[in-house]
Amino acid sequence: MMTTIDVLKKLSVDPFSSVPKYLQLADSIVSCVREGSFKKGLLMPSINDLSDELEVSRPTAQKAYKHLQKIKVMDSVPGKCYFITGNTSKSSLLIAIFFNKLSAHKKIIYDAFVKEMGEGVTVDLFIYNNDFTFFKNLIEQKSRDYTHYVIIPHFLNNRKEAGKIINRIPKHKLLLLDKKVDTVAGEYAAVYEHFEQDIYKALEEARASINKYRTIKIVFPADSYFPDEILQGFRLFCKKHQFKYVIVTDLLKDVTMKGDLYITLIETDLVTLVERIVVQKIDLGTDVGIISYNETPIKKIIRDGITTISTDFQKMGQLAARLILTNSRAQVQVPFSLIKRPSI
Repeated sequence: MMTTIDVLKKLSVDPFSSVPKYLQLADSIVSCVREGSFKKGLLMPSINDLSDELEVSRPTAQKAYKHLQKIKVMDSVPGKCYFITGNTSKSSLLIAIFFNKLSAHKKIIYDAFVKEMGEGVTVDLFIYNNDFTFFKNLIEQKSRDYTHYVIIPHFLNNRKEAGKIINRIPKHKLLLLDKKVDTVAGEYAAVYEHFEQDIYKALEEARASINKYRTIKIVFPADSYFPDEILQGFRLFCKKHQFKYVIVTDLLKDVTMKGDLYITLIETDLVTLVERIVVQKIDLGTDVGIISYNETPIKKIIRDGITTISTDFQKMGQLAARLILTNSRAQVQVPFSLIKRPSI
């Protein structure tokens, strides 16, 4: 049986965190209940014991307990004791999702995530437009009692600083989505792509069709939030098979020639390229090829179908939800595949 001292050793409050201390204390208790350390019926330390041992004010400790009673994780016998109810229902889950931008495939992730979480879960969505400063401010200003932070970490600036901000989030609350960040330490959940490996394997699978083209061009804008690992995998494939390749940083300055195969990363470049092919009356899939990053429904019908290389965005959302529902800190790589269509 756990003693008061055992219970207190499990709890912690970070005096430097921007999250109010009462919420940190409440979160710490909820996490112990979810992981099974605090069982139903466990007697909790008194308000005075919490205040003395964790060096928080008595009103702070009292506010934490009142919050936990409100969400029915704890209850009390007036004037005698506080105890764990064992209730960690979905209604106690409050999730903040940070997307780098709005897009068709982000909607697929979000819809799959919300559906998998089921009813009774509160999900707040924030968009930071790939801007590190905006992201930093959002994280620092969030004072709600979020049980989890789900973050897609793609930035146009200050990428090296991202880890410092993300590291402020307690690891039991953190889930990185789409991409891991090397500077984020500790045990945290992740559902991610292996960008270098994924594009390399997908191009290998498409090599029989790629062989008919003279030059492979990847359209990788100069101010791109896409990971450099994509270029690493692309170069590795081209060098291994001795393909002539070009990295196009501005599609408007590029000249399309017969024998070119394009890999596009963003939707606007795909539209620009398709329009150009129509105007020049070039035969798509014979004279010029297109492979587009990220599968979306519209690509099934554009010009009889655009070949895509893509992760499974629905699976990504589902896996993220399952990790949260099972209180897991596993790091899971999402399947990546080639969907071959007439554009190559």
